[in-house]
Amino acid sequence: MDTEAQPTKRDRSSNPGPGVTEDRSRFAFLTRVTDWLPGGRLTLTLFTCLAFLLVLNALVVQPFQIPSGSMEQGLRIGDRVLVNKLAYRFGAQPRRGDVVVFDGSGYFGDADYIKRVVGVGGDRVVCCDKKGRIDVNGHPVDESSFLYPGDTPSTVPFYVEVPEGTLFVLGDHRSDSSDSRDHLGSPGGGMIPVGDVIGRADWIIWPYAHWTHLTRPAAYARVPASAAAPQRPQVAGAAHG
Repeated sequence: MDTEAQPTKRDRSSNPGPGVTEDRSRFAFLTRVTDWLPGGRLTLTLFTCLAFLLVLNALVVQPFQIPSGSMEQGLRIGDRVLVNKLAYRFGAQPRRGDVVVFDGSGYFGDADYIKRVVGVGGDRVVCCDKKGRIDVNGHPVDESSFLYPGDTPSTVPFYVEVPEGTLFVLGDHRSDSSDSRDHLGSPGGGMIPVGDVIGRADWIIWPYAHWTHLTRPAAYARVPASAAAPQRPQVAGAAHG
């Protein structure tokens, strides 16, 4: 009779693999954290959500409250817009007609501002032509779809050449907007460095009745590139700024 003891299979549950050990360690760590925090898992969940929102606000989108009437009638005082902070990353640049939020420190004042891009680097922007319109690179721009009712494109005549890497910006409510026109004689000539642009305003998100997507006006799509523009358009009453 064979009396030699036969080897038995080891119970796998008594010898977990490396992956199982790591999972248990993580679970034990989370358990210790939730036991330490007042409120336990609920508090941990809230902290996680808050951290996610902070990262989102810093890198992707940011809400911005309209502080004045300079962008009426499209953007009213107290409206909240969602600013797309990735719009000009990865090589993209602001375009004519975009509504942008920028840091005005050293140019407009120590605050963030929201305005519409009228000229980009290399453009020649003039006000006004014989019909009272703003002219960009020799092309008149019909601003009637967004200009505040009763306003003219500008009561101040100007002729500007926008340096590369900067923007010429105006408010839609021209009679109630402090913008590039008011700083033509200041350092920087009223131009905003592209690097100071925080992002593009893409949505009005509050109040709910104003909820809408902000799009680029079609009028700017017909403006030619600066290289195709005449050197100095013939305009009425323009002053070099």
